Amino acid sequence: MALLRRLAVNAPRGVRMLSASPPTRDDLDLTFNSPKDAFKSKKTSELVRAYLVYQICSFNWIVENNDMLMKRLRQVVGKKLFEVIMKATFYGQFVAGEDQNNIKPTIERLRSFGVKSILDYSVEEDITQEEAEKREVSASISTFGDQEEEGQLKQYHVEQRFADRRYKVTSARTYFYLNEASCEKNMEAFMKSIDAVAGITKSTGLMAVKLTALGRPQLLLQLSEVIMRARSYMHEIAGGTGNVLTHHKTIEDIQRYLGDLSSKPEVQEFMKKVTSDKEGVLHLFPWDRIVHLFPWSNILDKDMGLSDSFRVPDPKTGQMRRLISQISPKEEEMFRNMLRRLNNIIKVANDHDVRIMIDAEQTYFQPAISRICLEMMRRYNKDKFLVFNTYQTYLKNTYNEIVTDLEQAQRQNFYWGAKLVRGAYIEQERARAAAMGYEDPTCESVEATTTSFHRCLKEILSRVKNENKDRLGIMVASHNEDTVRYAIQLMKEHDIKPDAKVVCFGQLLGMCDHITFPLGQAGYSAYKYVPYGPVVEVLPYLSRRANENRGFLVKIKKEKGLLLKEILRRVFTGQIFYKPVGHYTPV
Repeated sequence: MALLRRLAVNAPRGVRMLSASPPTRDDLDLTFNSPKDAFKSKKTSELVRAYLVYQICSFNWIVENNDMLMKRLRQVVGKKLFEVIMKATFYGQFVAGEDQNNIKPTIERLRSFGVKSILDYSVEEDITQEEAEKREVSASISTFGDQEEEGQLKQYHVEQRFADRRYKVTSARTYFYLNEASCEKNMEAFMKSIDAVAGITKSTGLMAVKLTALGRPQLLLQLSEVIMRARSYMHEIAGGTGNVLTHHKTIEDIQRYLGDLSSKPEVQEFMKKVTSDKEGVLHLFPWDRIVHLFPWSNILDKDMGLSDSFRVPDPKTGQMRRLISQISPKEEEMFRNMLRRLNNIIKVANDHDVRIMIDAEQTYFQPAISRICLEMMRRYNKDKFLVFNTYQTYLKNTYNEIVTDLEQAQRQNFYWGAKLVRGAYIEQERARAAAMGYEDPTCESVEATTTSFHRCLKEILSRVKNENKDRLGIMVASHNEDTVRYAIQLMKEHDIKPDAKVVCFGQLLGMCDHITFPLGQAGYSAYKYVPYGPVVEVLPYLSRRANENRGFLVKIKKEKGLLLKEILRRVFTGQIFYKPVGHYTPV
């Protein structure tokens, strides 16, 4: 190697220039109809496997009973032969390998064809519906019970019929709380994934984290209800709707609303904790103290618990009104533990130069998840992108949430990173809203969801052009060709270069290769979501992938057609033993 370096240094200038030539780039065919471009990273045997898997996914009976069939197959052939069969079919198609050593060849091959990786340790508990419901109900109710209180919002309380959060969910993993030790174990698994990402992806990797893996769901429910009740309280003060900061009300405005109540000591103490700037009130509560203060023993004042932190002055009664249901000291400790775990993960990611994407979850958790995520951004995204939030565009209010969060990022001067998805819980959300009698939070149709996605995308990219483009970043996580084309069109309109790393694209491993690889090979920032884990322990993940593919029959039909064309092209041109060698460099 030393000799080669000396030869390179002493070579004629022209030769050195050739050795430093720009990275390989292809022209992008926006029809995504080129099988050769889509599958140049694949061996022919891998194309045949993909075609076989997609063909199986087109049979409804097999997909509907896939969980039972996999368990029966394992019983009949034994564990070793079962794993061989799975690696030759579904596991080999959708999962990169069993551990961080096994997945290296897949990650390196993706990189050589211009595609980066989002790693996800996809091991899941395979528990019964009865066990899931039992755990969820137990973990979602305070030790004080789920008592009726004035002003409470029913959607932020557990409902037995929907306690199994896997109900009608095909594209997202679900964690069920067992105890604090299991949350510690999940934290350690995420940290090991960070080591894997850092060691393999050369500082270009991302890792997905679910907040429900790190703590008791009751705490997210209660915090979400606090946030929504605080918005209602601000509506009483200012009129209108939306997040607190969108009203642009000053401290003085709130004091005028409170009138004589402002002179009370407890109200004056409340006002001291309101977060504001020259443009008005940002938050009614001191989220920086609640989420961030270190050491953890000081996250709250010694004499003040969470139940007392979330209180607001009520002009009607002249008293302080509590917005959170009663929470015990033990549950407060669990809340601190959840935040400690997330902070530990983010700090390790920061040390390893790995970015963290916090996944979106159900609407009854999401206000809390987003609030915590934004506070983590405010803490860790001062100088670079480290923490990303996820926005589900099938929700009617997503555009407003994005506009609000963009304003907070601008006013508090941090890097704002977002993953934009259509969403994973739409059927469950609709069924739960109908059963519990609250407004359906979802868009009314597929077309409305696409309109929502595109509207959000347009808003974000217009901000990139008009504001500081280096401080906004977005991942377009979509398998929809029209959405990808629309994003590229907007990039051109706003003069955002593919290699600017402002916009990146993401698809699942084993799906939509005809989109991901042409993007990466054309110099766009393209990612594959790369699951890994032991065969038997990722069966729930594989079951969801089978169901998800059945739901996209039109897209599967196109991919199957492209796969068949490329297989036949190789057969008739004598390239059946084609060996993929990539010379691309991810941006």
